[in-house]
Amino acid sequence: MGKLSVGGQAVIEGVMMRGPGKVATAVRNPDGRIEVEKGPVHSIADKYPILKKPMLRGSVSLVESLVLGIRSLSYSAKMAGEEDEQLSDKEMAGTIIFAFVLAAVLFIAIPTGAAKFFHFITDDPVFLNLMEGFLRLAIFLGYIWGISRMKDIRRVFQYHGAEHKTIHCYEAGLPLTVENVQKFSRLHPRCGTNFLLIVMLVSIFVFAFLGWPSLVERIASRVVLLPVVAGISYELIRFAGRTTNPIALKLIQPGLWLQYLTTRPPEDDMVEVAIESLKAVLPEEEIVPGTGTYLEKDVPPTTETSELMPSVSQ
Repeated sequence: MGKLSVGGQAVIEGVMMRGPGKVATAVRNPDGRIEVEKGPVHSIADKYPILKKPMLRGSVSLVESLVLGIRSLSYSAKMAGEEDEQLSDKEMAGTIIFAFVLAAVLFIAIPTGAAKFFHFITDDPVFLNLMEGFLRLAIFLGYIWGISRMKDIRRVFQYHGAEHKTIHCYEAGLPLTVENVQKFSRLHPRCGTNFLLIVMLVSIFVFAFLGWPSLVERIASRVVLLPVVAGISYELIRFAGRTTNPIALKLIQPGLWLQYLTTRPPEDDMVEVAIESLKAVLPEEEIVPGTGTYLEKDVPPTTETSELMPSVSQ
């Protein structure tokens, strides 16, 4: 449709949007006003073009999205009044390392360690690796279901729905108004939820034929091959976001179903925040006339913009 490629993430009382060369996080602060932090964002792949090649760009995108996501979450927590100050670079690095370690324990160490209990059926390594993969998938789905029951997370998931609806509205070429945005689906094929589910499924097949060495060797092999899994999954999600092939669309359907857990129907004031975030990363000529009409006329959200967000490559 000739539209710029944009993506986003829900944060605490807000939405982060990323467009070509720009990133913005819009948050509704405790007094009801919308605050927007925006700035340039440069991928390390701009400096090293080889990282834009298929199978490499997936890992780069994953790491950069994690960095941007944590930075945006830190900013949103401060603006929403939940934290006194944003994370320092050292604190952010520590948070990222902790996130990787926790993910490795939950989705690599536990399932591959627990798969040994299937030895009573057979010692076939392919079977054991498949069981490990299904255990990993079960843990992932259980984790998503569990956090979706938490009250605070449900509110974040409403902002997630607002993010998707707003992007849909932009891609349809309509003015970004609350009324227009609310007409669209809260499910989106390029969602990170889709990506994570595809990672789980791809890992089942990638790891199935690695044999069944010691536990340490199994964990190490999964970690080493994670960039391969991420690369394949990223290419699949890119294809799914562009294709109209009915068979391909059927294959990504489970990821869309999972978004019924990770998104919730947003309230109008949440959509207002998502609109402000998306407007901040779009060139003026990309913003359709009529954008920005709010339903709540008594307390119009005021956007205070700061140019504080550093680039990912720094």
